[in-house]
Amino acid sequence: MKYKNNTQFQHSETDRIGVMITNLGTPDKPETGALRQYLREFLSDPRVVEFPRFAWWLVLNLVILRIRPRRSAAAYKTVWTEKGSPLAIHTKDQADKLAQKLQSDWGDSLVVDWAMRYGNPSIASKLEQFNAKGVRKLLLLPLYPQYSASTTASTFDALAKDFTRRRWIPELRFVTSYHDHPGYINALCQSIESFWQEHGRAEKILFSFHGVPTRYLHNGDPYHCQCLKTARLAAEKLNLKIEEYEVCFQSRFGREPWLKPYTDETLKSLPKKGVKDVQVVCPGFSADCLETLEEIEEENKNYFLEAGGEKYTYIPALNSEENHISFLYSLINENLCNWHKPENELAKRSKLAEQCPHNRKS
Repeated sequence: MKYKNNTQFQHSETDRIGVMITNLGTPDKPETGALRQYLREFLSDPRVVEFPRFAWWLVLNLVILRIRPRRSAAAYKTVWTEKGSPLAIHTKDQADKLAQKLQSDWGDSLVVDWAMRYGNPSIASKLEQFNAKGVRKLLLLPLYPQYSASTTASTFDALAKDFTRRRWIPELRFVTSYHDHPGYINALCQSIESFWQEHGRAEKILFSFHGVPTRYLHNGDPYHCQCLKTARLAAEKLNLKIEEYEVCFQSRFGREPWLKPYTDETLKSLPKKGVKDVQVVCPGFSADCLETLEEIEEENKNYFLEAGGEKYTYIPALNSEENHISFLYSLINENLCNWHKPENELAKRSKLAEQCPHNRKS
């Protein structure tokens, strides 16, 4: 195997710490070609679709990629902005604000950046940049509050794949979930309460999480349980009665059973039960994206109103709200514990550099 080498390394260099936040990904453009490329990468991941590889390759390439890219491109066009994809915009904003807060404490010894599991900027490209900047300790934070093999573990797969091709890998810390972290629950509830102060409360609030096939749960994936715990903790902190909220799951794909109840079917049924005013929040999404802005805010709103509902409101994701950034800042600092460099580190490295044959040759 040919490894990625760093022949420019000097022992006099000062080690740095890298913090990378990641999210799922987005196409480069809201166009059919870009969607086909993005969906091929996304749906080819065996973590996302656990199905026999050859059979799935046939379905993906002969059916799905011939039909879905055009439909998805049309959907993306409804949420695309002048700056680009909402998910990329929000993730960049999160990284920029975190960098400002963290570097005020750590200075130049810390590098903060962001990447996407699928599409651009890729995890591999940002790892290469980190390596060039002398990052020898890496904290990677996937912005998925609830752990799932199809999201969090897939992110680790991308990281590990890059490491297998790298001669020198950094010391690693990897955050797998924060679904019940008090800071996350506080930020979520503060966002909901701020929304209520401006728009009032609805008869019922739906906690809508992205769905996964039910068999993932039966095979041991903790995602379903973590979603329920997040909703329960938030409902308790908001003092919601049991009849004032529901948990449901959106974005199902294919014919096999997914986690229930389904968000769309729940919304269609509520008016028949006398519920005419609902609000929907998506605690599994750290940033607004196609699944929240198009699917929840638009498509599912129509389902509810067409079924007899009268008022439907989507509560935005945490995005780069100050409470969210403050929580992520605290979470990152918790995981950076004991990674402070000794004050005499630079002096030690300068002495080592004088003794190193590699440096004497250069």
